[in-house]
Amino acid sequence: MELWQLDTVGGFLLADGTTAKALTGVDDHSRFCISARLMARERTQSVCDGFSSALRTYGVPAQVLTDNGKVFTGRFAQPPVEVLFDRICRENGVDHLLTEPRSPTTTGKIERFHKTLRVEFDTRQVFRNLKTAQEALDEWVNYYNKQRPHQSLADATPESRFNAGTDRPQHRLTPRPERNGEQWVCRKVARNGIVSVGYQQVSVGKNFGGSACDVLVTDGLLQFWVGNELLKTVVRTSKGDVRKLHADGTAVRR
Repeated sequence: MELWQLDTVGGFLLADGTTAKALTGVDDHSRFCISARLMARERTQSVCDGFSSALRTYGVPAQVLTDNGKVFTGRFAQPPVEVLFDRICRENGVDHLLTEPRSPTTTGKIERFHKTLRVEFDTRQVFRNLKTAQEALDEWVNYYNKQRPHQSLADATPESRFNAGTDRPQHRLTPRPERNGEQWVCRKVARNGIVSVGYQQVSVGKNFGGSACDVLVTDGLLQFWVGNELLKTVVRTSKGDVRKLHADGTAVRR
């Protein structure tokens, strides 16, 4: 059964005196790094954007294992709530496992990855900005996955184990739903990558500028689709009805 371990780690130094954190993730079986996404602050949306990106890139695991941090789960809130990370897991059929409180050894493989990251990537260095830090981190992760022998894998690379066909079950992302009914609206992605829905502006990426974007609107979430690709799931902050528009911005006659 495919399992990912995810966590956050801080200490990435920037020239302006601030520090960044990263959402990290490794495949339990192969130690393959499926996420090393930097963020200026540890926020629910940043963590979920990184998780969604890993799902789009590598497919959907059967399970994910995290600690009990508020960005990952609301099960221990009073009263318990379903946070966005939990909801993404539920909607994609991922079993979200939690560590026992004060038991970091449960996520030992991601903790070991953090130790390797700090030593080999050298998190004491200072980066000009978040972009240059991410570029350097991406380069190191590429080396870690594809070239670095791993002792626990009999000196094989994580990529060779991760891509072995017999080792990886064929899970897939949530299939594209039928886009009809009152919950769907259409918008055109602005040149800067922004989509506006009910006074809420969400960035789906500049590379989608000019594209028609289908948006699923529920009481709590917005899902943004271009073609067959689910770009982003975000918490809905606006209330009330959302106007239906054609992709060119003209109103739909009812």
